[in-house]
Amino acid sequence: MNPSISIIIPLYNKARDIIATLDSVWAQTYTNFEVLVIDDGSTDHGVDLIQALDDPRLRIFQQENQGVGPTRNFGVMQANGPYVAFLDADDYWHPYHLEDLNQLIQTSSGGKWFGTAYEKDFGPDRIMAMDTPLRQRGQKWMGAVDDFFAMAKKDCPAWTSALCFDKSFFDNLGGFNPKITMGAGEDTELWIRAALASPLYFCNRISARHRLQGSNRISHIPTRNRKFIDLDQFEDVARDLPHLKSYLDVNRYAIGLKYVLAGETSVARTYFDAIDANSLSGAQLFLRHCPAWILKIMLKIQQLLLRLGWRISAFER
Repeated sequence: MNPSISIIIPLYNKARDIIATLDSVWAQTYTNFEVLVIDDGSTDHGVDLIQALDDPRLRIFQQENQGVGPTRNFGVMQANGPYVAFLDADDYWHPYHLEDLNQLIQTSSGGKWFGTAYEKDFGPDRIMAMDTPLRQRGQKWMGAVDDFFAMAKKDCPAWTSALCFDKSFFDNLGGFNPKITMGAGEDTELWIRAALASPLYFCNRISARHRLQGSNRISHIPTRNRKFIDLDQFEDVARDLPHLKSYLDVNRYAIGLKYVLAGETSVARTYFDAIDANSLSGAQLFLRHCPAWILKIMLKIQQLLLRLGWRISAFER
């Protein structure tokens, strides 16, 4: 019997985490799946650990390093299932994750992409639920997200390791944009295109964990080395969708701050100048005018508050 869901796991130098991630897959209560691990030119021994596993649902591919977007696209091309779920090699699923996704698939009418609530792991004893108005509907709620961009002001309802796509829908969208590199918005761009094409079906029960302290984080790559998402391509559509405009501007703000911290203030200004001030909070409006040394102090304060169990989001998108 062909699998219903194909799980795509890109692997690049995450030997420390990959077995624990796969253990969370093997523990799933829904078992009609296959796992495709695509080793993207790793230089550690992670692929050796996987090759030692004995499970007929596991397939391993190896390629020269291409980046996470093209690697996920390649995995989808090899998938046998009609649905594809994504999981990064250092993230974690609760045992009912695929069960909840399958329930969304079975109960939605014409649904094309599906997601579950998730939590963020900032380190020991610092696990916090995603922050979105959808959570106010209660843990048992599931259904179509009526205004995706309005629900994405702090934490986006769509997060890679908690998503599943109808494979044909993913293919029609063109997959992840390979021109965006090194975690510089390839996920965000696909979510925008997907949300404009079809509503996201969502389950409010938390079933996935974003391990922000995992090894070899792509977010640690210097800003100057990354090719960021082109947000301007959506401006025409955003004229009729004010929440999309706000979403684009908050992402501009986040990218602009990265350039300020990298010492590229002129590049940062191109992002800040395109922002409607109504899209940002008072704290964000203040921070976008701050020099790098003040931002670094504020980031240290943010990290201290996280250790104390308090999360502030003026920096985030």
